[in-house]
Amino acid sequence: MCDHCEVSLGFTDDRVPAGTHMCLIFSNEEERQESLLKFLLSGLESGERTACFSNRTDEEGLAAFLNGHGISYEQKKREKAISLFGTNEVYFQGGRFDPDRMLNTLSAFYAESMEMGFTAARVIGEMTPEVEKVPGGDRLLEYESRVSMLLREHPVTSVCQYDATLFDGATILEILKVHPKMIVNGAVVNNPFFIAPEEYLKGI
Repeated sequence: MCDHCEVSLGFTDDRVPAGTHMCLIFSNEEERQESLLKFLLSGLESGERTACFSNRTDEEGLAAFLNGHGISYEQKKREKAISLFGTNEVYFQGGRFDPDRMLNTLSAFYAESMEMGFTAARVIGEMTPEVEKVPGGDRLLEYESRVSMLLREHPVTSVCQYDATLFDGATILEILKVHPKMIVNGAVVNNPFFIAPEEYLKGI
């Protein structure tokens, strides 16, 4: 159990407290894929339970990467140490975005991970512009802000990926306001745009 320990993210030398909520605003596929794969690898090497929500990552590529580092994807999948789902499958279940369901998913993932004996839990997920079109999508910022609160009690180390070429600048700025940490040039830094959830939620 790793409630208050620090964990490695894999793509940086920095260690962060378990349950850190970070955003990665990327502009090229190489940056997105490299951080995702190294984040999952680092978690598995540390005995953590991992999950990935992405439409751009397939099992074949993930398995090849892990196998290249001496880890059997199929074995880890059987052990429920790694799960791979599409963005739509997780975030837009039933054709809508439901923050409450997603928060329950995160808290349940953490509880199950601890019950199963994993040292910690981590999730990396990519949000897509489809969120702006589905029912409930206008609650995205509320959700991200509430995630920061949830992780205080259910410390799932979380990286949220957003493609800067698909979201407009105003949306990206709002996304920054609801993530306490950001990943810049491979380093985890304090986010100067962050607004504490208790304050941010008053304004929406």
